[in-house]
Amino acid sequence: MLIIMEGIVLCFILLLFCVIGIANGPEKFTIFYEKDVQNKAIELGYTTKKQIQTQTIVSILVLYLPCFVLVPFMVCYINGATQFGDIFFQSLLIMYIMGLFDRFFIDWYWVEHTKAWDIPNTEELKPYIPTKMKIVKWLGTIVGFAVIALIIAWVMNSIV
Repeated sequence: MLIIMEGIVLCFILLLFCVIGIANGPEKFTIFYEKDVQNKAIELGYTTKKQIQTQTIVSILVLYLPCFVLVPFMVCYINGATQFGDIFFQSLLIMYIMGLFDRFFIDWYWVEHTKAWDIPNTEELKPYIPTKMKIVKWLGTIVGFAVIALIIAWVMNSIV
């Protein structure tokens, strides 16, 4: 039960980041869109390359820092895991909860089935998440989080 709550904490961080990101309009928060949408947003004067670069740095910090700092803290210091396997498994479950939330709620529902992420005058570039990118995102979720969990387990097993 604790692992589920910890996964929900990561979901909340992701959701909060997205809500804040699109609060002034999704056209100001184009980091999560494909390059053609970003270029169109730049062409329409909604954003700049510099703003997208800044968004990239902020996104990396906000989305990956919790994985590398908060997850090990929760797993090792709240849950008390000390063995490599336990640290890996718990880290992976927590991040998979966030990953599933991201794939199903954010990508599938919020981006694809609501207008919240619609950027004016880019309708011809929909779907904003093409099939190829969905596959990449799913692979990133499944494989990428497993790699991060391995790194966390290796580091924390050495420390704890």
